Amino acid sequence: MSLAQESNLITKPPAELLALEVLYEDEWFAVINKPENFLSVPGRGVDKQDSIIFRAQQHFGEAHAVHRLDYATSGLILVAKTLECHRRLSEHFRERIVEKEYQAVVRGPFFGEYGVVKKPLRCDWPNRPRQQVCKEWGKPAETHWQVIKKESAAIRVQLKPITGRSHQLRVHMQSIGHAIVGDEFYDKDILPHNTRLLLHAYRLEFHHPFTQAWIKFVSPCPF
Repeated sequence: MSLAQESNLITKPPAELLALEVLYEDEWFAVINKPENFLSVPGRGVDKQDSIIFRAQQHFGEAHAVHRLDYATSGLILVAKTLECHRRLSEHFRERIVEKEYQAVVRGPFFGEYGVVKKPLRCDWPNRPRQQVCKEWGKPAETHWQVIKKESAAIRVQLKPITGRSHQLRVHMQSIGHAIVGDEFYDKDILPHNTRLLLHAYRLEFHHPFTQAWIKFVSPCPF
């Protein structure tokens, strides 16, 4: 067996692992439902190649990441099937004309029904990949939240990020005393039986990059 053949055996997962939950597909892009605890794009090293983009490339032949979800976060993710579509969709995200809605379960209790968090964020370099609020060096970040359902120990909320900073929703909610349940980085009360972060990318709405039709995608919350 050649070295190239051996390398292919290491980097290419079995065919049954290449399945994607494709919610929508046309000739330009696809909408995929990402599972929790799974990479959006390949990481460094052979053992971190399996990801939404890797599988999409196997499935579609060509695939480009338009945006990312945290490893621990589930839900809707867009994959461009051409470079021109990637350019147009990326511009939509840069100009913040994509409506994004997440659902999460956070620590309670809340003393209101809705609110806005505007706190600048930057990387907590000694503790990467953690992020932190930093008024001096942080980049502007804004999150809108609204209570969906109140329970005894936790609250289900709707979260709408206006900006798209790394770990934004997780840090913003923790900073106001309502860490997202199951967050290994920011939830101090995490318990051994919490098997996942209770954060899900629930809804995406935007203008189709070629037809200009306003389109909406929803992935029901799995928790």
